[in-house]
Amino acid sequence: MAEKRKIRVPFFEIGPKSYLFGDDILSLAKAADAASEKYDIDIIFTTPYADIRRVADNTARLFVFAPHMDSLPVGRGLADILPESVAAAGASGVMLNHIEKPLGLAVLRQTIQRADALGLITIVCADSIAEAAAIAHLSPDIIAAEPSELIGTGKTSPLEYVEKSTRAVKSINPEIFVLQGAGISSGEDVYNVILAGAEATGTSSGVVKAADRNKMVDEMIRAVREAWDARNKK
Repeated sequence: MAEKRKIRVPFFEIGPKSYLFGDDILSLAKAADAASEKYDIDIIFTTPYADIRRVADNTARLFVFAPHMDSLPVGRGLADILPESVAAAGASGVMLNHIEKPLGLAVLRQTIQRADALGLITIVCADSIAEAAAIAHLSPDIIAAEPSELIGTGKTSPLEYVEKSTRAVKSINPEIFVLQGAGISSGEDVYNVILAGAEATGTSSGVVKAADRNKMVDEMIRAVREAWDARNKK
């Protein structure tokens, strides 16, 4: 198995989805890279496929992730996303099972195994505590606990959900990191979820729809640092 890059908690995930492309993606990636350096926080940047190589080549600290991949082997397969091509493009990892690209557990297991063999970090989305627990048995590196009904709404997960979903995953595999997302739209949201016990959080629309994207990235990453430091002083 290829060796994976080591990501440190707390960390943050930025996923532009299809809101941005081309030069706008690179501009946002560079802002995230600068914030990562400034606050010493690791950032996953889930990049559209066409921009993986460009972002990876023009940033120093980001963990560049593909938004999905398939489990097919090298050979036939016209429109599928080959894991080897994701790794060769410079990605550090891959997001799987997003609500907009769901996978069954059997397919998910196989795809995680392909990622592991190539040294790709896996972040797997779960839209309920029960699904998070089921996915934990597949041993991904990170589980993103995001209630699907809150994604893109600006409403964050209740703190009780943060605690219960984290506990459900850790009781099965304490080595899995748990990212608490959905509805993160401000530095205050970030601060509150990290202070409540999350190891990581992230956003899509909270950054890409902000009036000043670069400023919002800085605000959110600063909030990660401040909340983590406040937790460690308790």
